[in-house]
Amino acid sequence: MNASNRTTHIRLTSHPEPGSAATRFPIRWGAATAAERGPVIASTTTPADRNVIGAHGGSYSVYRALAISARAMNPSQRPDLRNTHPTAEIPEQPQWSQAGTIVSLDPFGHRVAQDFGGLIGEGVDIRPTIAVTRARLNLPEILAAMAAHRLAPDEQILHASGDISVTKIAIDPVWHLPGIAERFGTSEQELRRTLFEQTGGMYPELVTRPDLRVFLPPIGSITAYVLGEVAALSDPKRRIACRVHDECNGSDVFGSDICTCRPYLTHGIEECVKEAQSGGVGLIVYNRKEGRALGEVTKFLVYNARKRQEGGDTAATYFERTECVAGVQDARFQQLMPDVLHWLGITRIDRLMSMSNMKYDAMVQSGIEIGERVAIPPELIPLDASVEIEAKKAAGYYAPDGAPGDNALKATLGRNLDKF
Repeated sequence: MNASNRTTHIRLTSHPEPGSAATRFPIRWGAATAAERGPVIASTTTPADRNVIGAHGGSYSVYRALAISARAMNPSQRPDLRNTHPTAEIPEQPQWSQAGTIVSLDPFGHRVAQDFGGLIGEGVDIRPTIAVTRARLNLPEILAAMAAHRLAPDEQILHASGDISVTKIAIDPVWHLPGIAERFGTSEQELRRTLFEQTGGMYPELVTRPDLRVFLPPIGSITAYVLGEVAALSDPKRRIACRVHDECNGSDVFGSDICTCRPYLTHGIEECVKEAQSGGVGLIVYNRKEGRALGEVTKFLVYNARKRQEGGDTAATYFERTECVAGVQDARFQQLMPDVLHWLGITRIDRLMSMSNMKYDAMVQSGIEIGERVAIPPELIPLDASVEIEAKKAAGYYAPDGAPGDNALKATLGRNLDKF
């Protein structure tokens, strides 16, 4: 980095100046078109163009820094976006410009090369925050469902090999800070200060640049898997089956039996296959929120505390042990979760593979109608996961009969989990 660039960085972090990114490329969040809204620019090579806080790729920006430090990557390298355009059209939806409906992702993030090709050609460093591709999934549980004749191949959605054809969408978070603050019932100033403090001062622009109102947070992304036609998601005449799933590496990938995460995920995929084969569409939304967004280290510490406590692992102390270790029982706070559903144009989900009240409430409160809520079949619940299920039922967090749960046990837990 030369001296002039370094000076520009210092000025940008410290205070806004005339001619800075905020005035050259203003972002008008909620505008009806990409041109009116303006590009999201997090360039580290042309800091004068920056109009957001943070860096592209969220937590992966740290690995990019390591690659540059190791001289394995040129810091001025920019992506060649030729032939990277989406493999499926994501139709523009009214929700893209409805005030406050989408605040945690860029609705135009997949169309950067299309909408801002001219500026990119002029040398402006604008990058996609959403990518859309086609893929196939292959899961042993789907093969088992085929062997049990619960599923049959149709060679469009489900193939004889067990492969499932999907459209796969990766979405990096792009936060509109005023909208995020409103969603959580706080002030933008308070949100900025807390984000700054709780990231150890990593992003001073949060408190020094009130003119920069968009933030690329260093957190994991979202992946959406669409079974069937993407356009069908916004067609009120087509049925939708959906599973919104929060990451659980131990279960999802390695098959740990202490929770129901992978069984519920694969059950959701099976139901999505059936819906797509029946003329509807299936949707799996996978959020990187490991360990109820508390992290895997915290989750494993909680496992130890639960197993070693006097009396053994019980439903009555399930959430209490988490709070003792982490300070909170659940940090997922699903207020932002419906944004991806609105981006896809969804107004109704006919079959929701989830009995989580926190997810259900977030969807309904955001204006999405829910038809049937589908519980995980009892035979899919691992023996060691029975404590988890019973604790969630008792707390009203997981209600297969729609009941609010056992209020006495809620009092014992010391939290009304319905607020999450």
